[in-house]
Amino acid sequence: MRSILIGFAFAGALLLSGQHLVRKLKLQADPSSVKEFPLPNANSGPTTITFGPDGNLWFTESAGNRIGLIAPDGSGLQEFPLPHPGSAPRIIAVGSDKNIWFSEHEGSRIGRISPKGQLLEFTIPTADSQPRAIALGADGAIWFGEFKSGKIGRVNPKGFFTEYPIPTPNSGPRALAAGADGNIWFSEFNAGKVGRITMKGAITEFPIPGSNRGPGDITAGQDGNMWFLELNGRMDNRNVDGNRVARITREGVITEFPISSPNASPINIAAGPDGNIWFTMAGKLGYVTSEGKMGVVDLPTPNGRPTGLSAGSDRQPPNRMFDQLWFTESGANKIGVLSFK
Repeated sequence: MRSILIGFAFAGALLLSGQHLVRKLKLQADPSSVKEFPLPNANSGPTTITFGPDGNLWFTESAGNRIGLIAPDGSGLQEFPLPHPGSAPRIIAVGSDKNIWFSEHEGSRIGRISPKGQLLEFTIPTADSQPRAIALGADGAIWFGEFKSGKIGRVNPKGFFTEYPIPTPNSGPRALAAGADGNIWFSEFNAGKVGRITMKGAITEFPIPGSNRGPGDITAGQDGNMWFLELNGRMDNRNVDGNRVARITREGVITEFPISSPNASPINIAAGPDGNIWFTMAGKLGYVTSEGKMGVVDLPTPNGRPTGLSAGSDRQPPNRMFDQLWFTESGANKIGVLSFK
C-alpha cells in the first residue's frame, strides 16, 4: 500500500508541476526552432522517444532492432542492438527503477536497458502476445497492452508478470497511458472502446460513439482527462473511421474533435509544454486546445513520417526539459525537436 501511495503522489506531482510551468511560463511553440538529427544507419525506423533519467533522449528503432540515445543538443548518439533479431521494439518509457523499459512487439518480450546500456529482456508468459504500448503505473510497475492476446499486463522491476484478460474478446489493446486518477487507461482498437484498469486489475470499458472506430495512442492531459487518437483508413486488418482527436473524462464521457486535414493519419499523442495536446500526423505536428481548436507546425522534412512524441505526464519529462517536444521521423530516419518559448 505504501508503494502505491508513493506512486500516486509521484504521478500527481508530475501533473501539477507541468500545470505550474504552463501557468508561469505561458509557453508557445516556436515553429522556427525545429531541429532534426539524422541517424547513421539507414532504415532504422525510429518509433517512440522519451526523456531518460540521465538527461538524454532514449528512443526505439523498430526496423533497426536497436535502442538509441541522443543528448539534448544532438550530440552523443549511441545505439544498442537487441539480442534477438526482428524483435521490433515499439514503445519506450522510464521505469520506477530509473531504467529505460520498452516493448518488443514481435519478440513478445519486455526489455529493460540501464542508462549505461546494460540490456535485459523478460519473456511475457503468453506467447505471441504482440506487446505494444507501455507506461509506468502508480504501483511502480510497467504496464503494457498485449495486442494479439487481448490482455493488459504488468511487470515489476524484478521481472515478475501479471496478466489481466480484457472482457471484450479480440479487443486489440493498441496503446495505454497512466492517468492522473492513478489508473491505467488503454485503447481497444478492434473493439472501438477505451478501457481503464485499476492497480488491482479491475477493468471498465467505455464504447466510443459511432461505428468502425479504431482508437490509437492515448495520453494524460494537463486538464486531468485522457486524450486519444482515432485512427483512419486500413490498418491491422480493419477499415476504421477516424481522423479525430478525442477526450474522455474520468466518468467515461467522450468528446471528439475532427482533424481538418482529410489525410492527417495521426499516430502518436502527448501533452505538450504549452498545455495543449500534440500529435504526429502526415508531415506535420498537430495540436488541439482543451476547447477543440487545432493548429499545425510544418516540419523541415515534408515526408519524414513523424511518429512518436515525448512529453506528457505519463512519460514523466524532467521539469528542466519541459520547454521541448521531441519526436521521431520514421520515414526520414531522424530525431527531431520542437522548442517552446
